[in-house]
Amino acid sequence: MEYASIEREIRIAAAPEVVFEVVSSPEHLKDWWTDEAEYTPIPGSSGRIGFHQDGGGVEWEQFTVVDAQPPRMFSFRWTHAEGEEAAQGNSFLVVFELEPDGDGTVLRMTETGFRERGWTEAVAAQAHADHVSGWDFFLPRLPAAAEKAAR
Repeated sequence: MEYASIEREIRIAAAPEVVFEVVSSPEHLKDWWTDEAEYTPIPGSSGRIGFHQDGGGVEWEQFTVVDAQPPRMFSFRWTHAEGEEAAQGNSFLVVFELEPDGDGTVLRMTETGFRERGWTEAVAAQAHADHVSGWDFFLPRLPAAAEKAAR
């Protein structure tokens, strides 16, 4: 099985400006993906995102904004070790590309970095499968988050 990247495309009934806010802003990210988000959506900004765990704790992941070109593109690296600068080989790269489509937006999401981590094939394949499952769950939540943000 190929596990170099994950690519998804979704049409959202909201303007690119709204969709950009939903995929880049910490407050909106919490509406569809993370439970916690602490970062500034400007290139070079580092922070963290968190996911609630059973038992009440939060699992934190490091998060660094790579590029932000409103309303066309937002990208970030995540899951690098705390204290390390995000780079190819220690983190995943997620790119959201937004294209106007009538009265809505086509969002293309790509996540890469599975092969570059230096993991065994089995570990990389498992991480890829976990992320496929995650994106398949979270991305369909984007339209409702965009609708809420547009109000």
